[in-house]
Amino acid sequence: MTQFISQEPALQPLDEYNQSLLSYVHPPDWMNPTPAAMYDLVVIGAGTAGLVVAAGAAGLGLGLKVALIERSLMGGDCLNVGCVPSKCIIRSSRAAADIRDAMSFGVHPPEQVEVDFAAVMRRMRKIRAGISHHDSADRFRKLGIDVFLGSAEFVNEGAIAVNGTQLRFKKAVIATGARAVRPKVPGLEEAGYLTNETVFSLTKRPNRLAVIGGGPIGCELAQAFHRLGSQVTILHKNSHLLDREDADAAEVVQQQFLREKMQLILDCKLEQVEQTSAGKAIQYSQNGAVHKVVADEILVGAGRAPNVEGLNLEAVGVNYDPRRGVQVNDYLQTTNPRIYAAGDICMDWKFTHAADAAARIVIKNTLFAPFGLGRSKLSSLVMPWVTYTDPEIAHVGLYEQDAQAKGFDINTIKIPFSSVDRALADGETEGFVKIMHKRGSDQILGATIVARHAGEMISEVTLAIATKQGLSALSGVIHPYPTQAEGIKKAADAYRRTLLTPRTQTFLKLLTKFS
Repeated sequence: MTQFISQEPALQPLDEYNQSLLSYVHPPDWMNPTPAAMYDLVVIGAGTAGLVVAAGAAGLGLGLKVALIERSLMGGDCLNVGCVPSKCIIRSSRAAADIRDAMSFGVHPPEQVEVDFAAVMRRMRKIRAGISHHDSADRFRKLGIDVFLGSAEFVNEGAIAVNGTQLRFKKAVIATGARAVRPKVPGLEEAGYLTNETVFSLTKRPNRLAVIGGGPIGCELAQAFHRLGSQVTILHKNSHLLDREDADAAEVVQQQFLREKMQLILDCKLEQVEQTSAGKAIQYSQNGAVHKVVADEILVGAGRAPNVEGLNLEAVGVNYDPRRGVQVNDYLQTTNPRIYAAGDICMDWKFTHAADAAARIVIKNTLFAPFGLGRSKLSSLVMPWVTYTDPEIAHVGLYEQDAQAKGFDINTIKIPFSSVDRALADGETEGFVKIMHKRGSDQILGATIVARHAGEMISEVTLAIATKQGLSALSGVIHPYPTQAEGIKKAADAYRRTLLTPRTQTFLKLLTKFS
């Protein structure tokens, strides 16, 4: 066994929960194993994609030798600084918002809603630590995987070095993920800022929070912190928040933010940041004029950059772009046929479930395809995703502009939740179900749902697309009454009604008359 000199990632505060987390995902006393003479598969990165590839390969019962390398925290962004912690604080923020809105339901809340921010963050750390054993170094060791903690780099066509120790491999998978983009704004580095990698270490609520970026990460955290009591300002370079989403859906969320009295500064360019006695002053230009906003903390949510640095990819002929990541084909194979990639390092879909699905493709293509058992393609995936604002935006398939660019003649059915009984009862009528289908056919091309729990509803449409079931099939599915998912059935029923041509309606009237 070789000793790994631990360089623990900065994880604060070091309370009982974070110490428990570290004991699982980056044990300070971890001993790297003595490498095998040859590995069937070496996986670099123990985020979602890497964990699924390693566990899947080791669990096939084929006696494969598998190594897994992680330089920071097992579980990657999702467990430590992404999905899990963000959804924990989003849930707390929704609880606060529900209390404030209780009057509209005939419930009288206290005059002042008290948010214990330290308790909110402590709850998050407790839940995160409680989940972390699933991704622990020890669990994967017990699965028969050699787990190495340390930085990896390719040495040559058949070897990877970890802390000076070489691992020889037959095939390798790059799953090193991505990190928050650091905007090049003069003075920002000197003033200091938060990203998703550091914001969850806060124990004290910032009274004034400036969020740079109006995409999914920026919007989710901005609304959460606003509801937890921070005065939030979003600065976005484009004219609308969530501008890559369906325009109608993005408008619903933006109007909700305005109703909650969040400050939105759109179509702006950041000029410089300065640390002053009043706080962190952000100077920006907008409509030809220069303005300033002052905050206690700045949160950067302006996109993701792939972790390609330090891998020595040139040594093994793996092409990459510093902004787009590792170049792969539809089989997730890099320009070196022995090396594959999966997850945020190589994909436009930067979601945990996308990384999971891609990892399964890699397992099949690296281990089964060589024996003639067929290969899987990334392009065959039907990928849903969710922006976890309140209301949520859930989408699957094509957007209208994408379908038109592909030459489809389309028709779009939109059912507002103001016409869905359960949404009326819930007081959640601002959203909608929008389903786009091929004109003259019930083939579903894409769908967007805007609702408080849209993410829980989209899978029905995803299943329909994945199994090539059309709107007629959805119309025939019995939905419990009353549920908000009834909006999907209403959309499907609206399509079915279009099949009743005037001639058919006349014929049915005659049948009814003489029956």
